[in-house]
Amino acid sequence: MKRIASMTFLVFLAALPCLGAQAAPEKVNLLSLHEGTLPVLEPASYSGWPVIELLDEDSGSGWACESGRTKGNVFVFEMIAPAVIERFEFDNARVDDAGAGAKDVTVEVSPVSMKAGFEVVLKATLADKADKQGFPAAKAVSGRWVRLTVHSNQGNDSWTELFAFRGLGAKPAAVAPLENISGTFETSYSKFHVRQQGTALTGCYEYDEGLLEGAIEGRLMKITWREGSEHDDRGPAVMVFAPDGKSFRGYWWHQRNVKTAPDGSWDGKKVSAEVGGCPHWSGSVGGEVKRKLLSEGRARVYGILFDLDSATIRPESKPVLEEVLGVLKGEAGWKVLIEGHTDSSGGDAHNLELSQKRAESVKAYLVTGGIDAGRLRTQGFGESQPVADNATELGRAQNRRVELVRE
Repeated sequence: MKRIASMTFLVFLAALPCLGAQAAPEKVNLLSLHEGTLPVLEPASYSGWPVIELLDEDSGSGWACESGRTKGNVFVFEMIAPAVIERFEFDNARVDDAGAGAKDVTVEVSPVSMKAGFEVVLKATLADKADKQGFPAAKAVSGRWVRLTVHSNQGNDSWTELFAFRGLGAKPAAVAPLENISGTFETSYSKFHVRQQGTALTGCYEYDEGLLEGAIEGRLMKITWREGSEHDDRGPAVMVFAPDGKSFRGYWWHQRNVKTAPDGSWDGKKVSAEVGGCPHWSGSVGGEVKRKLLSEGRARVYGILFDLDSATIRPESKPVLEEVLGVLKGEAGWKVLIEGHTDSSGGDAHNLELSQKRAESVKAYLVTGGIDAGRLRTQGFGESQPVADNATELGRAQNRRVELVRE
């Protein structure tokens, strides 16, 4: 993918995170781009040091103020759903200039809007040049908007810098889904055509034989893009839809750079409810599964969702499973191995067992739909075969998946 006018994207999740049988709900960085949080109010920034780099999970990239505007810098971040942040963390170890690290800060949370209803949940003084400076929230406030004010720095007259701002808490409850987002979008780079089937997304991108695939939950898309005749240029991206589903804001990475600042932004606006198409795209989830099984003998299937730490298939997965069912009915001579894969949340043994049960649940659905059980085998691999880095939420989303293998 190029940073000018060339990109293609693939799109996201497979199953909800895995937890050990006795584990408490996982605490995640809710103020992360990977979790769908975006800046909605930004102070003036020095060129090349944008606010988004506070949210990218990379302590080596960060924000710097406009020259001379070292005091009273205000940021507002919007989370994808209301949540309670229990603990805040700050990084300022890698400042460029002596005394430029952020020092006195206030954090407020609002359930109302980006402009009103804020309650103070933290006042803190940061040490100079130290990462992961953690402070518990003074009170539990459920909200979607987080306002950070950086009042001062460590003494520099020209620059104030901050490299990460985290908010740790339990994931919020599921966000109400949008209406089907299928259609054609005009984006920062070019048009892409996407079809939503259940939570699964498949589509194409009008540059260099680009393809996209994955899933959507609520207003959040986590995607993988591929382009080139061999589709060897690829990486993830994350997009957040506006509440009306007509536009989105997003960012993308090359696969090798997932733990760094985004390689570029990707915003889009819906221009037609007609999906359209590209010569190199089949037009549906089932079509792409069949194409991959024919050409590669293996297909990843995103959009098959399970209940948390469970092998129970969620209802919104039915359209994807019906697509797979249609492929297998149309190719009566095929025998298929159903593989279950998890991310690294939870213990190895637990994940291995869970992935096996999830693969068996998929097989049971297909058998109930009319496929001979003798044509299907199952195998769970747990977290042993990741396709992305489990250190980030984008990577974990790619790793939670079902794969089909022709035998």
